[in-house]
Amino acid sequence: MKKVIALMSVIGLLTFTNLNSVMAQQPAANNAPSTEQVNKDSAAVVNDSTATAATTEQENAVKDEAVEAKSFHEVLKEKYIQGGAGWMTPVLLCLILGMALVIERIIYLNMATTNVNRLLEGIEGNVQKGDYAAAKELCRNTRGPVASIFYQGLDRIDEGLENVEKAVTSYGGVQMARLEANLTWIALFIALAPSFGFLGTVIGMVKAFDDIEKAGDISPTVVAGGMKVALLTTIFGLVVAIILQIFYNYILTKIESLVSQMEDGSITFMDILIKNRK
Repeated sequence: MKKVIALMSVIGLLTFTNLNSVMAQQPAANNAPSTEQVNKDSAAVVNDSTATAATTEQENAVKDEAVEAKSFHEVLKEKYIQGGAGWMTPVLLCLILGMALVIERIIYLNMATTNVNRLLEGIEGNVQKGDYAAAKELCRNTRGPVASIFYQGLDRIDEGLENVEKAVTSYGGVQMARLEANLTWIALFIALAPSFGFLGTVIGMVKAFDDIEKAGDISPTVVAGGMKVALLTTIFGLVVAIILQIFYNYILTKIESLVSQMEDGSITFMDILIKNRK
């Protein structure tokens, strides 16, 4: 009897175990995804990846637009701060003072431009009449160095042609010096701007090496950042020098044109006086 009970117990235990195994397999089979569901899930993952990539591209585009949206003034201000106000300020002062002198010279030279041929025709007409006072009045009412030179010559007409020629030559030198006024200062600022820039770069390089020494390693970030800041002063200094140099050469060309007018006009003026000498 005990053997029968033991056998029945073993059979019941094995049966219960098999039932549990079957019941565990059925939910697993029910929960197993079908091929169609797997495909749908894969497609959803691909769509999510595409959407993520599109979102990233949009964010990058927005960042690029934000960078492009910066005005030229804002970019200059940012670079000015990065270069360091201590060395960028002298470069900026060179630009401001140099441009102030350039504008003053350009205005002065443009106002000094005279229609020499028309002036000589008026002087010749008055001299032929013997009306030197009217010729002097014409020169007095005409602006420019050429008219001033002619006035000085006519003012000494009673002293002889030799004294007239000396007066024209002497006052021509005075007028030439006035035309060339402040050019040395402009040339100075042209030389100072890149010099300040190079000095700021050298000091910036020294600071960059100090940062490398403190970090104990040649980090690309430390080196690139220090070099960029150091070179900004040189860039601004060279840009200032180029701008001032262009205007400086324009002023020199304008002065040469006026000096040529003065020389040619003086020769013609003396010829008029000699031809109409009485």
